[in-house]
Amino acid sequence: MEEIQSWLANGYNSTSIFSNDSSSNSSATTSSETHSAPTLCEDSTLESTQIISVSHFCIASINTTKAAQITCLAVHNSNLYAATLKEINVFDLTTLSLLHTFGSGSVWVKSIAFGDDGRIFTAHQDCKIRVWNIATSSGKQKHQLISTLPTLKDRFFKCMLAKNYIQVRRHKRSLWIEHADAVSGLATSDGLLYSVSWDKSLKAWKTTSDMRCLGSVTAHSDAVNAVLANPLDGTVITGSADGLIKIWTVSGDGKVHRLLTTLSKHESSVNALALGRVGSVLFSGGGDHVINVWDNGDGENENEKCFVFSCCLKGHGGAILSLVHVKGVLISGSSDTSVRMWKYGNGYSGGCCLAIMEGHSKPVKSVVGIPGDLDHVFTVYSGSLDGEIRAWKVVINF
Repeated sequence: MEEIQSWLANGYNSTSIFSNDSSSNSSATTSSETHSAPTLCEDSTLESTQIISVSHFCIASINTTKAAQITCLAVHNSNLYAATLKEINVFDLTTLSLLHTFGSGSVWVKSIAFGDDGRIFTAHQDCKIRVWNIATSSGKQKHQLISTLPTLKDRFFKCMLAKNYIQVRRHKRSLWIEHADAVSGLATSDGLLYSVSWDKSLKAWKTTSDMRCLGSVTAHSDAVNAVLANPLDGTVITGSADGLIKIWTVSGDGKVHRLLTTLSKHESSVNALALGRVGSVLFSGGGDHVINVWDNGDGENENEKCFVFSCCLKGHGGAILSLVHVKGVLISGSSDTSVRMWKYGNGYSGGCCLAIMEGHSKPVKSVVGIPGDLDHVFTVYSGSLDGEIRAWKVVINF
């Protein structure tokens, strides 16, 4: 108890709570950087707080090409996809060796999603969605570009009718199937691809056969930054620079989008979204430096079953840029250059920060988590605008 009280007296954000630093090596070498300590919820009392032992180790660091910035990370099968401003690198998750590079010359990749049939979808700053498949040549797998959305066929048939054009700017009209600004997020579910854009729209696409655009809606009053497909009920969730989170029901054919509810709690833009507990908990990260936690209601009608605000996680000193939920733990990346781990639920007074992982010199743009063989062990990969990918091994003892 005296030790806990001394930590509280020194301030929760003090690095002395976590740091037992030795040294760390970069450039894809292992690191001996270790942090381990019981942690407490920032906003709770001692009587209501569980003490948790958390250890995290930076096990490897990968430096991409000079002047590269990591814009997006994604994991598929046994590979780690790392997008930079001009290309996408594919690393082996086990050895962290570079397997392949594709998309060279493509404009800034902002999001990566994977279809059930093995296709890979990438969202770009140039308003396009590119579709790739994996081909085997000389015993090696390579990614090949097979299409760009909207497809030429889709544009050809739509351009015949004036009703298919919409006003996108004061003096510009465009086909409703086309994004008019950067495509900022992608999500896949049940044979459909959902895309959101800074043009304020949400679109649905077929992921197989002709890959047509099935439907589009003006989702927000400002740029849309994030999209999720909830496996629990099939709804689609969008987060926007207007500070709102909207939940949409989508018809089975993807053509009809109906607004189910709007969540409003952030004081600035919503930059990142993540789902926990198989879609029953929603996390939203904003430019206001906080993470809001939303629980799924258990009402009898459709509207009452939507998310309701539960608590607010504070601690980051900059905008939240990325969120991922793995093994009951929320991981966040921020413009303050740090990665934080959070625990949410009963016994934690709503939520608490478990650990702070530091080492990047610029904003952390993307984080992904990989479950380990044991329930309390997992790996976190963080990608930063400093061009570095760091791999962290995390061990949590509740």
